Amino acid sequence: MHLKSKIETGEFVLLAEMEPPKGADISAMIRHARRVKEQVDAFLIPEMSNAVMRMSALGGAIVLQQAGMETVMQICCRDRNRLALQADLLAASACGISSIMAVTGSDPKFGDHHQALAVNDISILELLDAVQKLMKGRDMAGVDLNGVPSFLVGSTVNSHLKGEGLETELSALQEKTHRGVTFFITPPVFDLSVLGPFLNRIDRKTVHIIPTVLLLKSAGMARYMARNVDHVHIPEALISRIQNAPDKIRECIRIAAETIARLKAEGFSGACISTIGWEDRLPDILEQF
Repeated sequence: MHLKSKIETGEFVLLAEMEPPKGADISAMIRHARRVKEQVDAFLIPEMSNAVMRMSALGGAIVLQQAGMETVMQICCRDRNRLALQADLLAASACGISSIMAVTGSDPKFGDHHQALAVNDISILELLDAVQKLMKGRDMAGVDLNGVPSFLVGSTVNSHLKGEGLETELSALQEKTHRGVTFFITPPVFDLSVLGPFLNRIDRKTVHIIPTVLLLKSAGMARYMARNVDHVHIPEALISRIQNAPDKIRECIRIAAETIARLKAEGFSGACISTIGWEDRLPDILEQF
């Protein structure tokens, strides 16, 4: 069953983030994806996450699509103007990519090309409007298309906010929903109780929430994120659990698998597994889940 059908029928979906290579060698990417392709519903292909230069999401998605695997391609406001964004969307559709995820993109100053200038020709809402126009047969200039794309559209939501920040985020979520977004991927979740204020304000039967499950690599990584990464809460008990484990990597894998299981039990629409370069650990996570 395709990703779109599973989301629409309320089945729990599993996405696996698969970073394109920093180079032209696609062998590792294909190898890692093939090992788990029967266990996940689609591979999320980021568009140069954290503004680090890599093969484009379009290129990475085409590679996996041609290898017989379903993908969700990120489309990012940061790097392309409205001409290039529409061109990439048409190319994606022509190459069999039927799911996209619209994002704003990280500031280039946080990446590896500090002198790069962000484009941001259009906003995320304008991008979503453009997607809808393309699917209705016209480009942003109102010119008719020869062949119409069809996409399942996703985006992001910061489910960890509270107070005024939460109100702003809920308004943005509503705007995105009105523009055709079907599913929303959250920041990494380690403590489901943090999502309480957000979940109390939405209807999960109509708003499909797919939290990110991030594979931690060490207690040090967990502690650093807890102290320095905005909107990510990692309980001290979880950090201690990793620190005290005889096999710390195996414990991190177990925590990821347990988080996926809890998300499924709590009625979320799915989980998006992010391993940040440890794609070879995906089989271990999925086996324990």
